[in-house]
Order: sequence, then C-alpha cells, then structure tokens
Amino acid sequence: MARPGSGLLVPVNGMGYPPQNLARVVVWEWLNEHGRWRPYSAAVCHHIENVLKGDSRGTVVLGQVDAQLAPYVIDLQSMHQFRQDTGTMRPVQRNFYEPSSAPGKGVVWEWENDSGSWTPYDMEICVTIQNAYEKQHPWLDLTSLGFCYLIDFNSMCQTNRQSQRKRRLRRRMDLAYPLIMGSIPKSQSWPVGASSGQPCSCQQCILVNSTRAASNAILASQRRKLYGAAADNAVAAGTLTVVRQSNTFAGTSLWSSTSASSGTNNNNISVGGGHAKAEQVHLPLSTANFPCSPVMPSLSSAHGHHALTINGQNNLNRPGTQRISMGTARGAIPPGVPALPVKNLTGSGPVHPALAGMTGILMCAAGLPVCLTRAPKPILHPPPVNKSDMKPVSGINGMRRKTKKKHLRRGKNPEDVVRRYTERIKVMPDEDCTICMERLVMSSGYEGVLQHKGIKPELVGKLGKCGHMYHLLCLVAMYNNGNKDGSLQCPTCKTIYGEKTGTQPPGKMEYHVIPHYLPGYADSRTIRIVYDIPAGIQTNEHPNPGKKFSARGFPRHCYLPDNEKGRKVLKLLIMAWDRRLIFTIGTSSTTGESDTVVWNEIHHKTEFGSNLTGHGYPDPNYLDNVLAELSAQGIGEDNLKD
Repeated sequence: MARPGSGLLVPVNGMGYPPQNLARVVVWEWLNEHGRWRPYSAAVCHHIENVLKGDSRGTVVLGQVDAQLAPYVIDLQSMHQFRQDTGTMRPVQRNFYEPSSAPGKGVVWEWENDSGSWTPYDMEICVTIQNAYEKQHPWLDLTSLGFCYLIDFNSMCQTNRQSQRKRRLRRRMDLAYPLIMGSIPKSQSWPVGASSGQPCSCQQCILVNSTRAASNAILASQRRKLYGAAADNAVAAGTLTVVRQSNTFAGTSLWSSTSASSGTNNNNISVGGGHAKAEQVHLPLSTANFPCSPVMPSLSSAHGHHALTINGQNNLNRPGTQRISMGTARGAIPPGVPALPVKNLTGSGPVHPALAGMTGILMCAAGLPVCLTRAPKPILHPPPVNKSDMKPVSGINGMRRKTKKKHLRRGKNPEDVVRRYTERIKVMPDEDCTICMERLVMSSGYEGVLQHKGIKPELVGKLGKCGHMYHLLCLVAMYNNGNKDGSLQCPTCKTIYGEKTGTQPPGKMEYHVIPHYLPGYADSRTIRIVYDIPAGIQTNEHPNPGKKFSARGFPRHCYLPDNEKGRKVLKLLIMAWDRRLIFTIGTSSTTGESDTVVWNEIHHKTEFGSNLTGHGYPDPNYLDNVLAELSAQGIGEDNLKD
C-alpha cells in the first residue's frame, strides 16, 4: 500500500500545445458566470467539429445532438454561444489536450452535488485527477489549482480542507473526445467573411442566420460604445431612421437603413434579407403575433394603417415613452403562447436587450408564437423599518454579538487532545485504519513521516462515543491538518469530540424583530440577522497567511420566522457565530474569487419576500435542514441552556 507521503501535491496540467506534427484531442468549452471554462460533452464536441469542417463560419445547433441543449446555438464566426429564448451570450473556446489524457481516453471524473446528481469537473482538473490516478497516488491536493480540496482515491471522496465536508466522486468511461491532426490554429476565432453559396431559405435557417448576424452587430456595437448616439437620433420627421450596422450575411448587409411609413391597408413587417432588395413579409399586426410589445419599436400611423419596419438592434432599444406598456403586453398574451423571461430589458448588463428582442420578433416572423416578458426580480429586503420598530428577540439577551481576539482560542497539544478522547486498544482487530488505509495490526502509515514523543506508530485507540478505531499517530496527523482547536471529528461517522471552532474572521452579528411577515409565515413577525465582516489580513489559521482577504456583500441580511423554532435556530446560530463557524475564508462558488469571506456549510435565507434564487421563502423544510446542518457542526439542541 502506498504511503500518504507519496501523494501528489503539485498537479500536472495536461492541457497544452504539443509539437505541430502530433495528434491532439479537441475539447470545446463555454465560460460560465463564475469565470470557469466548462467542457461540452464528447458527443457535442464531435458535432461541433463536424460542422467546423464544413463551414468554419457556420452556426452549430446544439439541440441536434443533445435535446437538453435545444435553446443553444454556437456562432463559430464570433465564438459565442447564444441562448435563443433569453438572449444570453457566452464565449466559447477550442482547447487542446494530449491524446493520452482523460478526454482522449473518454475518462470523466465527477463529484456528487447537493441534489444527488453528478457534476463533471472542469477539464483541466479532470486531466490532473486522471494523471494522479494513473500514477497510483493515494491522494491529490488541488490547492495549487486554486481549490481547497483533497482527493482521496482510496475512499473515492473529495474533502474540503477548510470545512472538512466530504463528497463522493466517481470515474466513468464515456465517448472519447475528437482527435485531430495538423497544425493548431493561431486564433480561436475565424475572420468574418462572405460565405460561399446561397443560404438555405427555410424558416429555421432564416431565424438562426438572422439571429447570428444580429448578434455580430451587437458585439460590434458594444465594442464601439455608441449605443446612445444611435438611439438619440433615431426619430425624425415622423419616420424611424436606423443606423446601418456592419453585419454580413452571404456577403451583403443584412439590416439596411430604411424608414417606417404607412402604405396600403395591409400591415407589414420589413425585414432586410441577404440581398440588395428587402424582402417583405406580410403578417397581421396583432397581439397574437406580436405579444412581445415591450421591446418593439414604436408604431407610426396614418389613415388608420400601421407599418412596422425592423432594421436592426437600434429599433429595439427605444426609450420607454416609445414602448407599449408592460401591463398591456402581459394582458394581451393569448392562451397557449409560451412566455419567455428575458433579462436585461432595461439595457443594463453585458448583453444588449435587442438580442433577445430580435429573437422573439424573428420567431414571430417564422410563425412561432412567443412572448418576451421581464424576468421577475427577487425581493431581497423588506420595506424600510424605523429603528424604533426593531425589537429584541424574545428569550434572547441583547441584540448584538462580536468576534474579538479573546474568542480566538488555539494552542492545544495534539497528543493531549488525542488521548483525551480515545481509549487505548491492546488487542487490535484485523481491519483497516481509514485514515492511512493500513491494517490496524500494522504500524501507522505516518511512520517516518510524523514523529511524536509518547505515541508510537503501532498504538491503536478507540474513540469514546462512536467506538471507531484508528492509529493514534494517524489521529495526531489528522488533528495537525485541521483547525487545532482542541476538538476531534471522527472521519468515519463525523461525531465531534469537544467544542469545534472555525476560522471565521472578526466581525459583528446583529439580530432583531421587524414588523413584517415572511411568505408562508403570515402569523409570525420576522427575525432579521445582519452579519458584518470587514476585509483584513489572513492569519496562520487561514489558507494564505499574511495575504489580504476581501469581504464582498457585507453587511449580509438573513431572515427567520419569529416563532418557537425560528428562535431556536437563532440561538444555535449565535452559538455558531461565537464558535466562528458561520463564515470562513476561501474561494467563492458564486464569483470564483479566492481569498474572500464565504459561507461555511450553514445555509441562510437571504431573500426576504420571494424564493426565486432558492435562498428565500416559502420553504417548509428550511428550519429542519438548518438544524441538521448546525448539528453536523457540533451545535445541537442539547447545547441550549434552559
């Protein structure tokens, strides 16, 4: 059996650029909201490569190979993934790996998430894990990759080195990623140019290609930073004038500069096509065909006739006075028409709202019913509360707690801690020590790696409460690798011995009752908790001592119902705060930022009047769930004093 000392501390990055005459594996990836490149599946990558061979400036419809990706298309020309129902755009990239790496062999490493399903690791991490696995290392430290996790191949678990929380991981075989020969492109993007041949004239291709051209225009417009100038000069003398965009489709301009004017008794939409002459599409102008009126341009009328000209993104971003009211549009949605929530309709954010509006209008022109609506916003905070209306919580003294220097208790002798909670065993059973994975009848795997006077490598102890047995030297090693706060936690059953404390930075916690009600708790007022932790310098107990840490989003407001169980949860949260277990310093799962204050495995409700993010009410199971999470940290109801 390999010793723990032979584990891998510095991972080997399998990503790179091999010599030009060698084969390499291609993995396509997209950039998520946390700044992490997430790989597409092998089947999707094969599909993208097949499209790329036929047309390097083409569009990849991902739904053709994976039904779950039906809303998504990739524009190879701009190297962006576009979601057709919401208008969300994300960069994509084409990465290269060695044929002998995990993607070349079809190996996928995954971890078990909170819902019980399996999530694949980022490809860079997957390659690193597979390298360590093939070299038969017993464990792998991912710290150098920016993740505070330890991979144990013997137990097939991932352990958070800060919270000690464990998750299962698995290795499975899948389709190998596509293999290519030849030189590697110098750029991940391909130049814009006229495509050869005539484009397909079916409605689906018109929709996809038009959306693609519109997205290119928006990307170009964003780079020029000229949104306002085009919108301010768009209306003159009763006509709608549109700034010409540098979009290309079949070598010609897709959105031409035209004007909206009244004509015959027919209502019409003018959509610029791939030729010099605009193509006229006649459709009845009604709320059934155009329920997406909040993002439609204004309508000019004369002699009872209406005409609408669609010339590009500028028409879709008119001031609010030129838009039909949102209430009218929502009331006009006919039964059976899908309502697609669209973000950034106000123009804020990295994606221009015209992209989503363009998609909806083109879907309407293709005969597809659609309604664009504003995505509902979470209600994070209650109405303003006067300080005189904030009352103390019944049964709890005071309204504030602080973490001060005197709370930072450290310096317990490891041997004394281990001996306090264990009973020495003279007759060892023939089973494994689950820390070093050596037999208990043999010496500890930390023999020669760790030396402590008075604790010999062959000594075995049994924990008092749970009865699990380990080498005493292994327990000392585990304690030294932890928080060194005088407590032990059984690695098998998670039973805590002593008082577990954390590494939460100094700050303050306030709590009071406000005269408002949470959804689902109409008979109770609300307990509001306010956490405030300032930025500072990391100490020896933190991941990077001496380095600054940030504290984003503070003060953070959290909410509980003011009933018997809610007050019980608050008492336990106060105890967890005193033990410095609410927050820690690590890498944010939301932003990907490292060396920042993050939550520490005890969930809080930060959404007051809704539950759109999953962190609000109503949630009938939340109080029971958080009681279980507190108990897992060694803070149970038996800790409460009557």
